[in-house]
Amino acid sequence: MEHQFTKYEIARIIGARALQIAMDAPLLLKISKEEMEKLRYDSLKIAELEFNKNTLPITISRPMPRKRKEKLIAVKEEKVSDEELEAKEKEVEKEIAEDAEQLGLVANEEETDTEVADQASSEEN
Repeated sequence: MEHQFTKYEIARIIGARALQIAMDAPLLLKISKEEMEKLRYDSLKIAELEFNKNTLPITISRPMPRKRKEKLIAVKEEKVSDEELEAKEKEVEKEIAEDAEQLGLVANEEETDTEVADQASSEEN
């Protein structure tokens, strides 16, 4: 064999050829009647014999993964002091709170005070 096949490929090739032989496909080897009797006219054994003698015109195409030319770029680390980190965190928290207020997800402090007073007066009545 000029190609190295995996055991799965070999099984597939022999199985496909055995099916062809079982459906009365012509044999690719000249096998004498005595050899056929020795093989007991078994299509799998005949297909295996044809495979071992390299007479099968069956080819295997193996899909190969795409080679990528992308390279990873090293990440540059910035040195930031603790004070700067805290300042950035406070800015982000402030922006998040402002965005939430604009969307109506969080009520302003003034609105919550009036709502608490309204609830307290309604409970008294």
